[in-house]
Amino acid sequence: MANSPHSPAFAHITLEQWRALIAVVDAGGYAQAAELLHKSQSSVTYAVQKIAAQLGVKIFDIKGRKAVLTEAGEVLQRRARTLVEEALALERGAGAMAADWKPEIRLAVEIIFPTWLLLECLATFAKERPDTHIELYETVIGGTDEALLQGKVDLVITARVPEGYLGDPVASERFIPVAHPGHPLHQLGRKLSHRDLRRHRHLYIRDTSSQRQRETSWQGEEQRWTVSTKATSIHAVCMGLGFAWFPEDSIRNELAQGLLKPLPLKEGAERSVQLYLVFAERDYVDRDTLRLADIIRAGVRAACSKIAGGRHPQGGAVGKPRATPRKKTGPG
Repeated sequence: MANSPHSPAFAHITLEQWRALIAVVDAGGYAQAAELLHKSQSSVTYAVQKIAAQLGVKIFDIKGRKAVLTEAGEVLQRRARTLVEEALALERGAGAMAADWKPEIRLAVEIIFPTWLLLECLATFAKERPDTHIELYETVIGGTDEALLQGKVDLVITARVPEGYLGDPVASERFIPVAHPGHPLHQLGRKLSHRDLRRHRHLYIRDTSSQRQRETSWQGEEQRWTVSTKATSIHAVCMGLGFAWFPEDSIRNELAQGLLKPLPLKEGAERSVQLYLVFAERDYVDRDTLRLADIIRAGVRAACSKIAGGRHPQGGAVGKPRATPRKKTGPG
């Protein structure tokens, strides 16, 4: 019974005391921690001393004028962070689950997900919850992960599932390389190699992460442009300013109008990218966010059914999700 929550010896240390310990570590001292917590220094010192006395461990060693965590102290502060974060998540989640409706839903969606389909899903949700504010982040590569990890969003559609999260496959997007029919690559009149592509301007869309890394380019690539939006990239390629890889769905109209033409590569003429639905707090997700996720899944299924029946929905196409449970790497 020692580990039972009903045991008299259970949880003598409060969350406030654990928060005091974390603050001392983060702020670098008792005085700074007191200022951070808006408490007196004596109360912060007492809270940490109480933990040490209650558990019978030494938390800090004094080295010179600085208090340094002992090995036991390091373990305690790491577990204390998990405990406090879980408690906060429980409170937020319980409040959300108890609410009749959620006033705002924040979601980050990789720009490779069909825009028309996303808007149709949001329109369906709006009919049920017209007063819910939707905060939509249209993200690229690392920006999607960042929005999730920084707690900015409730739900994401991403091409890679961050460590520590679980993702449900929702759709598969087919990428093809294209250029304007008058582009020099099309004038070669033969199958193209990667060497041919490296001699011409390649258009990329910028990673929206604040810590973005330079987009991976091919070895020996001579020219490249990086733009901020999918629309700008598509327009630039339609003007003959370069070539790019796009989700086939995003350029179906341009292909039909003859503004873009697939490049005839010798190999690697298409790529497939799996997209996942990921909840920020899967254990405590509110009813409205769950409902929006269900609408998105249903929207993808309906689009796939139309394609299977030979009817292209709204000029677009989206593939059925693959069975893979998760993916850690995004599109190249």
